[in-house]
Amino acid sequence: MTWIYLILAGLFEVFWATTMKLSQGFSHLGWSIATIIGMIASFAGLIAATKHLPIGIAYPVWTGIGAVGSVIVGVIVLHDQMNTLTWIFVGLLIIAIIGIKIIFGHLILFF
Repeated sequence: MTWIYLILAGLFEVFWATTMKLSQGFSHLGWSIATIIGMIASFAGLIAATKHLPIGIAYPVWTGIGAVGSVIVGVIVLHDQMNTLTWIFVGLLIIAIIGIKIIFGHLILFF
């Protein structure tokens, strides 16, 4: 359940980053409220996850999901342009997130 909280927290980070952009500097009330709700939900998920995961695992996974998800939403929804090098680094972020999860899972088996 801890990893589900963390994944949801990362997805809410994508949500609030997107709605913050759509709020145009908090000048649109609806998007601004959605941003604040997303922030609260994201932090609540991170708080729940860090009750059972080390911060050194939870925080990078949380920010990684937020970063990768925001890039994808930016390209698909907001029509941001990304060059090939950017996509290579996004791929490396995905590999790093998966690697942290795999390595952490194996470390638990030893304890």
